[in-house]
Amino acid sequence: MTWLQALILGIVEGLTEFLPISSTGHMILASAAMGMQETEFLKTFEISIQLGAILAIALMYIKRFFQSFDIYIKLIISFIPTVVIGFLMYDFVKSMFSPLVVSISLVLGGVILIFVDKKVENKKTTVDDVSKIPIKNALFIGLIQCISMIPGVSRAGATIVGGVFNGFDKKQATEYSFLLAVPTMIAASSYDLLKSDFAFTSDQLMILLLGLIVAFASAWGAVKLFLVIVEKFGFKYFGWYRIGIGLLFLILILTKII
Repeated sequence: MTWLQALILGIVEGLTEFLPISSTGHMILASAAMGMQETEFLKTFEISIQLGAILAIALMYIKRFFQSFDIYIKLIISFIPTVVIGFLMYDFVKSMFSPLVVSISLVLGGVILIFVDKKVENKKTTVDDVSKIPIKNALFIGLIQCISMIPGVSRAGATIVGGVFNGFDKKQATEYSFLLAVPTMIAASSYDLLKSDFAFTSDQLMILLLGLIVAFASAWGAVKLFLVIVEKFGFKYFGWYRIGIGLLFLILILTKII
């Protein structure tokens, strides 16, 4: 991996991590478009630089984490299914990291997101704060999040959909998705690093550091923009984008251009 490739992937990660369009999927497609080989380091890089993006959201929402102890309970409940299923299916999930799987997931997820956007257009929340969500609903959101282990599905998209179907309006569903990202992504990235035994060269470590820094900076800007777009336009445009980019890469794959 070159420094330029690491820079591009870091930007892609930061811009897409908290949007319902799949950051992992976009990095897989971006690496394929740049002709990069699917090495173990690349797979680890694509997951580990999420720590840079999650640091951005942790700092942006740091006050929110100190407002109520209830939010920790609900986030832990939502996080448990990811721990269990992620641990059991780790190797299987890693084997699915391919442009074809991502492209199909993007298209199907886009259709679902457009449907969900219509559902939340005039939806009223059933709770006045995300920390007040019932435990059973928090658990269901966690189960929905597990679907995002399939590359291209989008963790943000899955948790937003789960939130919408469990009493949240679009703003609350987005906020809960951000908050749940903190334990989920820290665990996923840390576990992947441990599985790698930190068997990296000094050059690879520097490249990984670059990716983390770039992902942090681009994620900070992307989250700010995403909140504005969701508030004004909802999720439908992200759904159409997913369908468009997914179909484009399907054509490129089927014609063996990439």
